Amino acid sequence: MAVEEQKITEDILGKYKEYSHKRVYFFLLSLVLLVSIALFSLTIGPADVSIAEAVSTLIGTDTSLNTIIWNIRMPRVLAAIAAGAGLAVVGAAMQTILRNPLGSPFTLGISNAAAFGAAFAVIVLGAGTTQSAAEDAVIFNNPYIITISAFAFSLVATFVILLLAKYKNASPATMILTGVALGSLFTAGYTALQYFADDVQLASIVFWTFGDVARAAWIEVGLISLVVIPSTLYFLRKSWDYEVLDSGDESAKALGIDVEKLRLHGMLISSFVTALIISFVGVIGFVGLVVPHMVRRLIGGNERYLIPSSCIIGAVLLLASDTVARTIISPVVLPVGIVTSFMGAPLFIYLVIKGREYW
Repeated sequence: MAVEEQKITEDILGKYKEYSHKRVYFFLLSLVLLVSIALFSLTIGPADVSIAEAVSTLIGTDTSLNTIIWNIRMPRVLAAIAAGAGLAVVGAAMQTILRNPLGSPFTLGISNAAAFGAAFAVIVLGAGTTQSAAEDAVIFNNPYIITISAFAFSLVATFVILLLAKYKNASPATMILTGVALGSLFTAGYTALQYFADDVQLASIVFWTFGDVARAAWIEVGLISLVVIPSTLYFLRKSWDYEVLDSGDESAKALGIDVEKLRLHGMLISSFVTALIISFVGVIGFVGLVVPHMVRRLIGGNERYLIPSSCIIGAVLLLASDTVARTIISPVVLPVGIVTSFMGAPLFIYLVIKGREYW
C-alpha cells in the first residue's frame, strides 16, 4: 500500500512539474513573440526601415535613423506594450477580486468614468490646448490634472461596485449590470460636455476618445511604465492571496486574509492604472476583458502564472493591434482602439461559448 501511495504521489508531482514547465514555456514564447512584433513594428512607417537597420539603430552602430526609430516609432511601440500590459493585468486582477468572469475596467464602467474625468479636465479645467489639426488635436498642458481627474471619477465607479459587493452581497450579474448603468451615466455626462463644447473642442475631444498610442511621447511612456510595473509586481506578490480568494471569501478569511482590505487595495490600484492609461492614450476596450480569459484557456487559472502571462499577452495583443491599425489601410493610420474593439467583441463571444468551464 505504501509503495502504491508513493507511486501515486510521484505521478502527481510529475504531472504538476510538467504543467508548470508548460506555463514557463508559454511565458518565454510570449516574450519572444513580443520582441519579434516590436522589431517588426519599428520597421513600419512612411520611411522604409529594415529589421537589420532597426537593430543597428537600437544598439548604436547606425545613427542615421535615430530620429525615426528613437523619437517617433519607439515611444509608440513602448506605449502600446505598457498600456496593453497594464490593462490586461488590471483585468485579470479585477476578475479575481470580484470573482466575476466579466470583470474589467471596460465592463464595470471604470473606463467610462475615467474617460469622463479626463474629458472634464480637458474641456472644463483647461488641462489641454485644443487645435483643429488632425494630429495632436489635444495637447496636454498638465497631464497630472487629467490623471487626477480621471482617477477621481474612476473611484466613484469603483466604490459603487465595492459597496454592492460588501453590503448588498451583489451577484456577479448584478455587478456587471451596475457597471453597465455606471458606464451609461458617465457616457451621458461625456455627451453633455460635447453638447456645450465649441466646434474645435468637440472635434478635439472626440479625437481624444479614440484610443491611440501614437500620441504618447517619452514622458507619457515613462509615467505609464512607472505605474504599471510596480502595480504588476504588487499583483504578482498578492497572487497567492488572490488564488485563495478565488475559492470564496470564507475560505480566504479562514486562512487569515483580510478580504476587505485586499479587495479595496486591488480595486484602488486597478482604478489608478486604468485612469492613467486612459488619460494618456484614450479609451481602449476589450484588452482587460479578453486577455485573462485567453491565458486561462491556454495555461489555466493559477494566479502566479496568470498575472505575468496576462501582462505579456496584453502587450502582444495591443502592439499587434496597433501594427494592424498602421498597415491595414496604409497610408491611413487607424486608432488602435477601433481595431481592439473589432477584434475583442467576436473573440470574447467565442470565449463565452467555448471557455465557460474555465470560469
